[in-house]
Amino acid sequence: MSSLEKRLSRIEEKLKQENEEARRRIDLNIEMSPQRSRPRPIIVIQLSPAPAPSQRAGLQLPLANDGGSRSSSSESSPQHHPYPSRPRHMLTLPTPPYALQKSLENAEIDQKLQEIMKQTGYLKIDGTRYPAEVTDLISEGEIGSGTCGQVFKVRFKKTAHVIAVKQMRRTGNKDENKRILMDLDVVLKSHDCPYIIQCYGAIVTNTDVFIAMELMGTCAEKLKKRIQGPMPERILGKMTVAIVKALLYLKDKHGVIHRDVKPSNILLDDKGQIKLCDFGISGRLVDSKAKTRSAGCAAYMAPERIDPPDPTKPDYDIRADVWSLGISLVELATGQFPYKNCKTDFEVLTKVLQEDPPLLPLGMGFSLDFQSFVKDCLTKDHRKRPKYHTLLEHSFIRRYEVVDVDVAGWFQAVMDRTESPRSSQCYSHQHQLHSLFSR
Repeated sequence: MSSLEKRLSRIEEKLKQENEEARRRIDLNIEMSPQRSRPRPIIVIQLSPAPAPSQRAGLQLPLANDGGSRSSSSESSPQHHPYPSRPRHMLTLPTPPYALQKSLENAEIDQKLQEIMKQTGYLKIDGTRYPAEVTDLISEGEIGSGTCGQVFKVRFKKTAHVIAVKQMRRTGNKDENKRILMDLDVVLKSHDCPYIIQCYGAIVTNTDVFIAMELMGTCAEKLKKRIQGPMPERILGKMTVAIVKALLYLKDKHGVIHRDVKPSNILLDDKGQIKLCDFGISGRLVDSKAKTRSAGCAAYMAPERIDPPDPTKPDYDIRADVWSLGISLVELATGQFPYKNCKTDFEVLTKVLQEDPPLLPLGMGFSLDFQSFVKDCLTKDHRKRPKYHTLLEHSFIRRYEVVDVDVAGWFQAVMDRTESPRSSQCYSHQHQLHSLFSR
């Protein structure tokens, strides 16, 4: 077996272990019957400075059994797919064991936690700040589930606003602690970007973290399953403009690479808004480079992340997200994931490395500039792949920056004329969490 095959086998084995652990967590949660009588817990909102790391319980994100991150949308999670699809698992690669790097990461986590704790216990909606605790959140049902916890449609009692709330359990896992803090840190700082999901605030209790966000309609992945076919190029044009500008904002304003660009993290609504979400596995850029291999979804991972020149020293940049955007566009434009007939992540990763990159089919009526844009995004040599500023000069982006597209009308028509995908197994948690919200 070659060194590459060994590396891919280790990646696949890592995915299997994470999926088994996720199933165990889900089984444990299901066994906690909501009908079972138990003492009413005391909810405490922590507003004091963060305790020392040795005294503080960490935060943990439960993995979903499907591995796909679920968005803060108003639809239930899908269970049945119109096209046969390979299970998509979150891929966590080992971080090099450098003591200095670890100490810097821990210091950054501590600093972020202290900053965030100062902002908990209130929600800022429409410019007004309201004191908030868990008892002010009335659940109206689960709308998503994934690596960063469950997402609920919630009514805020004090104002009657209907919002999305992401709930994440607190335990002692440092990696998942970092995911929660990264997600919170990015959304709280990105209030001035119209292409990133807006955060109203957070509530931290002894057992959970609740992130309150604007409620969007649904994600691009669920729209694809509703349509059971390709999305129109004009919609994907507007989507591309929004996502490239969101990624550029993250890089230029906050020095962040998303690392998990995929259809389930692209949200749309009946106002025609298109926004990027889920920043739990985003990474900090150092000299414009990502220095860790901490996370990503195998199906959308760029070749240079799968097989870096030196696996002990990851050194990729925002062009890895450009590749992920290209794969997402091919999937949404054709209605099918481009690497077909793969039963395992090993097969997908092998195809990404060994085959030519996917292209938009010639016989589906796509414009030449759309085909050119996707081809540029899926340039296999990352050194030749364009960065965001170059992409924004592409004729495809320039055209859809100015052309008038009725995204809202198209979205509403799809929602009215198609059936919602059935909810996933994770929906069974709703009653347990509904009782928590309703206390």
